Amino acid sequence: MLGCKLEAISTVDREQIRDNLFRVQERIAAAAQKAGRRSDEVALIGVAKTQPAEAIRAAYEAGLSHFGENRVQEWEGKRATLGDLQATWHLVGHLQSNKAARAAGLFQSVDSVDDFALAQRLDRARDGKDGEPKLRVLLEVRVEEEEGKSGVRAEQAAALVEKVVALSHLELAGLMCIPPFLGDVDKVRPYFRRLRELRDSLDHTIGRRLPVLSMGMSHDFEVAIEEGATEVRVGTAIFGSRTAK
Repeated sequence: MLGCKLEAISTVDREQIRDNLFRVQERIAAAAQKAGRRSDEVALIGVAKTQPAEAIRAAYEAGLSHFGENRVQEWEGKRATLGDLQATWHLVGHLQSNKAARAAGLFQSVDSVDDFALAQRLDRARDGKDGEPKLRVLLEVRVEEEEGKSGVRAEQAAALVEKVVALSHLELAGLMCIPPFLGDVDKVRPYFRRLRELRDSLDHTIGRRLPVLSMGMSHDFEVAIEEGATEVRVGTAIFGSRTAK
């Protein structure tokens, strides 16, 4: 499943990015077919953490339209040279409350909300902006008890969901998780299944569908797709090894 060769990109190699993107799209299509799904049911988010703006532009020109950043300040540094791209920008890393207002103005989606105070700050930051669409958010769920991991605990997710859906300037679209990194990707499957089952339970609790399951990264996204992922967050498999700061 991981037999595809990845070549690190030490400088921006536009052709290599295009080829890597094509291979990832092929893998998504194969995983979706195996699961009896259509490949267009799965959105690909290119995680550009530490990658230069030129690499993002190369991926965009190769057909990628969703990008994820881990840090508010890193995206602020790249944004000036990428403002002409008609792309969707996701914050996928942990967001500190004191940066919530900046994030609400910089991203179309914040995919890592894990407490109500943070959701409230994002909601207030969107208040009064006439004509602005609601800010899409995902709840990050802690699917295992690894020390230092962010995310709301699964047993506390229902209470948080009910509070967040009541905020008038946010659109709660679904759930996100970061499972443990395991060499045997099939051992990650139970974590993805746990998130899907939690989402299905929450659908009944709030009386409406939460369509998005953001789960799966470069080394395990095929398994995530088989377990119901609607978005996968892929960095290394597209951009090559991360560029050192």
